[in-house]
Amino acid sequence: MTNGMSTSDLTAERIREYLSKGKRFDGRKLDEFREIIIETGVSKNAEGSARVKVGKTEVLVGVKMDVGAPYPDSKDKGNLMVTSELLPLSSPRFEIGPPKIESIELARIIDRCIRESKMIELEKLCIKEGEKVWTVFIDIYSINDDGNLLDVAGIGAIAALKGAKIPKYDEEEEKVLFGEWTNKKIPLSKNIPISITAHKIGNNIIIDPTREEEDISECRLTAGVSNGIISSMQKGDSKALKVEEFYSMIDLIEKTEKEISKKIEKQLG
Repeated sequence: MTNGMSTSDLTAERIREYLSKGKRFDGRKLDEFREIIIETGVSKNAEGSARVKVGKTEVLVGVKMDVGAPYPDSKDKGNLMVTSELLPLSSPRFEIGPPKIESIELARIIDRCIRESKMIELEKLCIKEGEKVWTVFIDIYSINDDGNLLDVAGIGAIAALKGAKIPKYDEEEEKVLFGEWTNKKIPLSKNIPISITAHKIGNNIIIDPTREEEDISECRLTAGVSNGIISSMQKGDSKALKVEEFYSMIDLIEKTEKEISKKIEKQLG
């Protein structure tokens, strides 16, 4: 300690000082994303899968499909279910056991991002209205947490979905032939939503925070954006936002989505 301040307090103070000068510890600009690396087809058993690294943050995402009953309010549409596991191997902050609030929130945000954008054409996953539909399961696993798991998980989800194939279904036996796939891919629209989160630290707004930056974030705003159109949004953390701060976050999110979309498209084709 120095002058009664802990090491974490000193780090937070230095981060705020750097940000006030338009700088970050890793040399990035306030509106700059870390390098994105996407690898697809990493699981032989999943219908679709992806490993995504953004800086040192890394996630694995798998897509599985099964046949079941539709939801009561959408009898002619397939189902979507997103789950996440924040594994202890990715951070000492995460513990083994039932999903904690962070894990539940991450899954809900990514679910809403995909669902509200209409990325998956769920009506095309109906086998028999009111009785049988395909359910798309998206499972997210944290491998390393160095900040911004929300956006990295979102990139992983769309990467896994874009490469996913529908498994074979035996209509006579009424069962899915797991491990055998058709040539059909999950029906996707042209709306590919990118999850972008802006964070407020002091008087500054940044994107893609490292873990140290995320720890001192006062407020965050996550939006699902596709082709400049926002289809979902969620605010996190307890501090309020001024109207002008909210609009600054939106502007930064929309600008970032254009840049990130190009990078993702270049890797996924």
